Amino acid sequence: MGVVAVHNGARDEGGSLVQRSVQAVTDYIREQGLRVGDSLPGEAYFAASLGVSRAVMREAFGAMAALHLIDVGNGRKPRVAALDGAVMASSLGHAVDTAQITVPEVWDVRRTIELRTAALAATNRTEDEARRIIDLAEAMAASVGDTATMARHDIAFHEAIARAGHNALFVQIVSSFGPLMETAVPTAWATRSTDEERHGTIERHRAVARAIFAGDPAAAVAAMDDHFETAVGDVLKAQEPSNAR
Repeated sequence: MGVVAVHNGARDEGGSLVQRSVQAVTDYIREQGLRVGDSLPGEAYFAASLGVSRAVMREAFGAMAALHLIDVGNGRKPRVAALDGAVMASSLGHAVDTAQITVPEVWDVRRTIELRTAALAATNRTEDEARRIIDLAEAMAASVGDTATMARHDIAFHEAIARAGHNALFVQIVSSFGPLMETAVPTAWATRSTDEERHGTIERHRAVARAIFAGDPAAAVAAMDDHFETAVGDVLKAQEPSNAR
């Protein structure tokens, strides 16, 4: 069956019983070749196979559900869960909240990732996806003066580019930045105090959208790089008051 008994006892060299049970279930999923939506045996099966209590397996299943590795619900067997960027988002938020990383550092990583997603989008996008990206850039332009709405369109713009690249991992990574960007994007927009600055930012988004629509990866990368060159500066500017304290 591919399920190896877990040593009884509160803890051993392999970690806690719960940790080892989680690993055993993860191994089972891999060895059985299970895919998203496939069902798993229940707590009783794994408890008996691993030589642990039902309470241990209940905690292990709960931990896996919290990590979005499995879906659990009353009255049905657990199922293999789909990839979900929420776990990454929680980790990033925690790291920023506890000063392990800074928002400008997150933005710098985003820049590296989004240069690639722009290139992929220009290469792989469908007509509808290209139109959606154009529409979001225009929605940003139409909402100038309403920072919250403009920021929402800005976040959606970058997520649409990731989806248009047709790389599922990039989609999840970019989505995982969403909660942080809900604060950082409005903060960055607030630094653009003149019509010229706001118009320039809109035009840089439009340039990215046009390059993707034209199917020109090199132009899409150049336009996204130009956008982030300014965006990173805006974020750093927004951080100055807190850094000065």
